Amino acid sequence: MERSVLTVGGSDSGGGAGIQADLKTFAALGIHGLSVITAVTAQNTLGVRDVFPVPAEMIASQLDAVADDFDILWAKTGMLFSPDAISLVAERLNALDCSVVVDPVMAAEAGGSLIADGALPALIEKLIPLASVVTPNIFEAEAITGVKVSDLESARAAALRIIDMGARAVVITGGHLECRTAGLPAGECVDILVTKDGAACISGRRRSGGNHGVGCTYSAALTAYLSAGMSLQEAARQAQEFSARSIEGSRQVGRGTAPVDQTAGLREDAERFRVLSSLDQAVSMLAEERMFVDLIPEVGSNIGMAIHGARSEMDVAAVEGRIVRAGRRAHVSGCMRFGASRHIARIVLAAMRFDPGIRAAMNIKLDEYVLSEAARMGLRISSFDRCEEPPGESTMSWGTARAIERLGAVPDIIWDSGGMGKEPMIRILGRDAVSVATVAIMLSRAVGKR
Repeated sequence: MERSVLTVGGSDSGGGAGIQADLKTFAALGIHGLSVITAVTAQNTLGVRDVFPVPAEMIASQLDAVADDFDILWAKTGMLFSPDAISLVAERLNALDCSVVVDPVMAAEAGGSLIADGALPALIEKLIPLASVVTPNIFEAEAITGVKVSDLESARAAALRIIDMGARAVVITGGHLECRTAGLPAGECVDILVTKDGAACISGRRRSGGNHGVGCTYSAALTAYLSAGMSLQEAARQAQEFSARSIEGSRQVGRGTAPVDQTAGLREDAERFRVLSSLDQAVSMLAEERMFVDLIPEVGSNIGMAIHGARSEMDVAAVEGRIVRAGRRAHVSGCMRFGASRHIARIVLAAMRFDPGIRAAMNIKLDEYVLSEAARMGLRISSFDRCEEPPGESTMSWGTARAIERLGAVPDIIWDSGGMGKEPMIRILGRDAVSVATVAIMLSRAVGKR
């Protein structure tokens, strides 16, 4: 029987947190998710409007239903809301004899309480002693322990108090710790993992984006990785990275705090595969075209393509060693990878700032006949003059932007006549690597007929 992971928590009508976030996380990580709903919230990206606690008998019925049919080795808890719900869930999970990750949810990221008055003692007395891991943010850790968390040392002290309450491990997530006041390196987010045997800091790059649902996403990812047999430290590291990518891919679907997107990593990985596939096809087309060799400049040609929404050179794939002449054939002298060509990446990134759909480019040698054939084919042509380049600018970024400015649109062809130590060059721009290679082949055949 395949493994299933249970989440017990509240429903978010806005789809960003709670049970919805947990199930999306499980699905993204290849886990079948089971759910028991303890409360229904009326909320959106602006905050929680209302909470309706699910009656205890219905919570019990849901737990019985999943326990009777599924082999549950791991469960996570989120919003339990009332003392009665906490006591009931703790009793049933204890009877299941499964490992439990406790996310002590108390407030929504967008605003609004998610725990009833008087429920905290039940959480401490009944649920935390069952926990394999507790995953509070700093505010939740403060509420549970009374320790003011302002830096890594106070976070460790709070975590040790939670361990004294019976938990076997604690991860205090550091997303709310300000780098300057907490003594953290700038731009970093540090979670602290504490067990009775010691503590470990898990550091990652702080990402920009919305964070509605990130706490639920982190604890659900941690549960999924632990259920797959990872060590606690590795699971915590992977959960941090998964959550960070979800923040980076967050979507501004409402007017408030943007929900994280648990499928962002999957979509980006799939996009990178599609880019490499297009590039592989384009390079094969160029290598098989005998006429193309006549368009390869002395420095060699290269072709590259970016993922949707590319932000850096590492989002643009190209040929690592360029395409060079080998007798009368084009030879691909390296593999294709992201970040392989700064030259091509700068052209593509500059073009994408004007038109995000233009995601591919390649360079060929400058030939007046090629330009005339390009014009005859109806391609849009523009150019730049290296003599006009301001000091301190990157030639490819500036030159591409200058050619676009002159034309008033992104051209299909950008050329320049070179300069001191710089070979004259044509750049072909297009929506993908195959379309760019197709234009290059058409131009090479036109030159071959000359």
